[in-house]
Amino acid sequence: MSPRSAHLGMLLWALLVGFSFPAVGLMSPLPPFTLTALRFAIACTGLWWLARRSPAFLPAPRVLPLYGLMGLCLAGFFGAMFWAAHHATALSMATLYVTVPLLAFLLGLGFGVERLAWRLPAILALGAVGALGLAFAESLGEGGEWRFGRGEAVFFLGCLSSALYPVLSKWGLATGRLAESAAVRTFWSLGLGGALIGGVGLAMEPVARLATMSWRDGLLLVYLGLFSSALTFWLLQRATAALTPGAVTAYGYLVPFVSMLLLFVETPARLGWEWLPGSVLVIAAIALLLHNGRTPGPAA
Repeated sequence: MSPRSAHLGMLLWALLVGFSFPAVGLMSPLPPFTLTALRFAIACTGLWWLARRSPAFLPAPRVLPLYGLMGLCLAGFFGAMFWAAHHATALSMATLYVTVPLLAFLLGLGFGVERLAWRLPAILALGAVGALGLAFAESLGEGGEWRFGRGEAVFFLGCLSSALYPVLSKWGLATGRLAESAAVRTFWSLGLGGALIGGVGLAMEPVARLATMSWRDGLLLVYLGLFSSALTFWLLQRATAALTPGAVTAYGYLVPFVSMLLLFVETPARLGWEWLPGSVLVIAAIALLLHNGRTPGPAA
């Protein structure tokens, strides 16, 4: 697969992730950890028919710890996000999330899957400034306040887990440990991640509340499982084979931009000049990624 195809796939990834937030907002208040485990289970069900066609569908025993670590990264991010949502401000979480691409780049250097060069870090910094601009624009008039407390510390650990996921994927591919099939890698990492976060849900949440799920909640859960989990993580794994972790995670900067467009459709009165600087910087960063798309790192 060419880097250009990988970049286009990540553009679709950003759209799907951006559209998933309104879908989550339409759901009834249900146990979040257990709901995420069900979402991952639906994703694995959708991926199974594609993944099982690969000769490397069943991983070797020596590879299972790596898949388990990747699953732990997924469980760690979603677990930290759900916990921090009640202990940190939205502005603080949005601000911390822009560190993910830079963290992925630094971790990628440590694993030997990124090149020590100035161009990609400069693009990531440009996108980070733009994403911060969008976060502050959204906070205007809503009493948004930046602080760093226990909730922010936990969410930062979640961001670190999110950044480590594509790095481990790239390293596993570069060293021949992981299957070449993106569907297989997605299936096993989501499956193990869902098992881990499901175990946390069974231990900490009132699982019986799932009985109150409506038919609309069920349809939204299926949509989130198939499109916002199975398809998005498959696109991410697919892009990981052609791009470096920093370039892949940089598309997270587009997610608040997509959310901004949806906000304007829903509430046109929110449209103002304060959104322009961040939008221009994010679009410029993504355009630079598309134009100067990096090839795989030296280990690949």
